[in-house]
Formats: sequence, structure tokens, C-alpha cells
Amino acid sequence: MSQVKEKDTVRVHYTGKLTSGEVFDSSLEREPLEFTLGQGMLIPGFENAVVNMKVNEKKTVNIPVAEAYGEKVDELFQKVEKAQLPEDIKPEVGMGLVAQNPDGSERQLRVAEVNEDHIVVDANHPLSGQDLVFDLEIVEIK
Repeated sequence: MSQVKEKDTVRVHYTGKLTSGEVFDSSLEREPLEFTLGQGMLIPGFENAVVNMKVNEKKTVNIPVAEAYGEKVDELFQKVEKAQLPEDIKPEVGMGLVAQNPDGSERQLRVAEVNEDHIVVDANHPLSGQDLVFDLEIVEIK
């Protein structure tokens, strides 16, 4: 039986958890995730974990911060005056916002702090700064 190797396209069922056990994402109720190794589309720890796995093989892997979404970067926290927000937005900590970059692309933000006259937004990935745990099962190697 073949094993997953670099450049293979694979279909994987996964459940992603924080080290507390809280599930943040899972493919079990939908189609498996399909990706080609080596294209950099997934966090390095996830790609590395499937290498050498066989079809129907299951395993649980711990992915450290450095192989996941990295540490939180202080420069990605920014103060925004409430007057700059649309009037219909009532910011709350944890709320997601979308900002438009000068080139027209969009950036996902989270409200990190709400103050009287301003908020602080966080442009870090929501899972940055955290070790992650994934339950993996190889469904297919193409």
C-alpha cells in the first residue's frame, strides 16, 4: 500500500483542536480536505504530519506554534478611532471585521479591545500564538 509523499494530492478528514480540547474546525460533517503537498496551502505542521501515512490510517498530532500560525505579532494590533467605524457597527471584543487594503484586497480583523473613543483591532490569524492538535485520517492518495 502506498504512503503519502511530497507532491501527492491527498484527501484527509481532520478535526482541529486547541490543547484545551476545544474543537475549532472539522471536516467530518463535510467532504474531506483535498490538497497537494508542497504547495504551501496549509500550515507546515499539518503537511508534515500526513507524510508517510497510508489510506485509512489515523493518527493524532501535536503541532507547535512555530509549525502552525506562528506567534502573535504586536505590529498587527492597531488602534482605530470609533469615529472611523460605520455608524451601524457596535464593536464588541471578539467581533470579526473586514478592512479593505489600499490594493483593494480584504483583511480579516478581530476586535481585541473596546474603549470609550477607540477600539483595538487584531490582524493576527485567530489561531496564532497557540499549539494545535489534529486528528487525521487519510481517505485517498491520488
